[in-house]
Amino acid sequence: MLSFLLLPLRVEEQTLTLIPKTRPVHGFFHIPDYDILFWVRTSHHGSQWQPAEQIIWQGDCMKPRTIAWSIAIIIILAALGVAFTQSRTVEPVSDSRFLMGTLVEIRIFGSQRELNAAFEYLQRLDDKMSRTLASSEVFEINRQAGREWVSVSSDTFQVIEAALHYAELTDGVFDPTIAPLVDLWGIGTDKAQVPETRALRAAQALIDYRAIELDAKDNQVKLANPGMGLDLGGIAKGYAADAVADFLKSKGIKSGFLSLGGNIYVIGSKPDGSPWRIGIQNPFAPRGNHTAVLEVKDTSIVTSGPYERYFIQDNQRYHHILDPTTGFPVENGLASVTIVTPCSMTADALSTGVFLLGLERGLALLEKLDGIEGILITNDRQVYVTGGLWPQLKSLAKGFELHDEE
Repeated sequence: MLSFLLLPLRVEEQTLTLIPKTRPVHGFFHIPDYDILFWVRTSHHGSQWQPAEQIIWQGDCMKPRTIAWSIAIIIILAALGVAFTQSRTVEPVSDSRFLMGTLVEIRIFGSQRELNAAFEYLQRLDDKMSRTLASSEVFEINRQAGREWVSVSSDTFQVIEAALHYAELTDGVFDPTIAPLVDLWGIGTDKAQVPETRALRAAQALIDYRAIELDAKDNQVKLANPGMGLDLGGIAKGYAADAVADFLKSKGIKSGFLSLGGNIYVIGSKPDGSPWRIGIQNPFAPRGNHTAVLEVKDTSIVTSGPYERYFIQDNQRYHHILDPTTGFPVENGLASVTIVTPCSMTADALSTGVFLLGLERGLALLEKLDGIEGILITNDRQVYVTGGLWPQLKSLAKGFELHDEE
């Protein structure tokens, strides 16, 4: 009897837990006529669970009829020195820190060591791509504008290369050389102001993504004209989310949640196998109020909108999404744009790019792109959802009207 038990239990790989029947039984296997529940886990990080019947009843040879039998078996095995692994329920570990100009939150079903390593990875990326850190690669590119080539890491080079792709894709409205205009407006700082027309036109003259020169062989970058400046704020957080998610997956993390400001990345599903439920911010209400809820797995959701970063001057509100063609914050009837796709860098760039393009041009662009979905909300509370996203949309707040763009 005892030698039979040791084989099917495979105690070096399994975890056996006795649970009172009064505990909720969601996710557990209830053995009839018993006052206990068995829960046997087969994966350290994941949500793969094997009913205890497959382990305990193997061969249908063992059929005790009382709780005393079950307790006696455990006592006997313990007395013989059978090494049951400690019962362990995977609990999330989480932390939040200010990085890349925003509040970053990471929650994973893994270890504190893996969580700390993820934040360290983000810090290294921020150190390379920050526009304001004097030791960063982007800062050096801007300092050498119109003069010298600058050698950069593969991370920074990839982000700049991708930024040029999305600039082309959006007819130049998403432009990574927008830094002079961003500095002039100062939105998000204590120096925010409406610029004078002459200064505005001078800043606009410096914006031209086609004046970024790349040397792929040596990973070098150069801005062709003095005074130009790179600002990767509209794409770097997406790249960072992708990179950190890949890093965590390589460490065996199968379930997790990353939030870099408006950039969300979910790893896998929840530990119980159910999808993550992500709320889309209501652009007309305080943070935490949702227009819609999406159910998603292993993907990225990025939202851009003018409702959080802005200032008011002479009773006029000016937000941070600047149109390089006019020099002013864009006003096209959109209240927010959400992009859903497995690549967070793509979602990051397109959430801004589509917002700048406006409703019709933005939807037309999304229709051409495979595997990329969007939700566009207008100032009159109309919600436009691309066709591939429809099955994942689970609720809509009152006061909004839904349009299916399938």
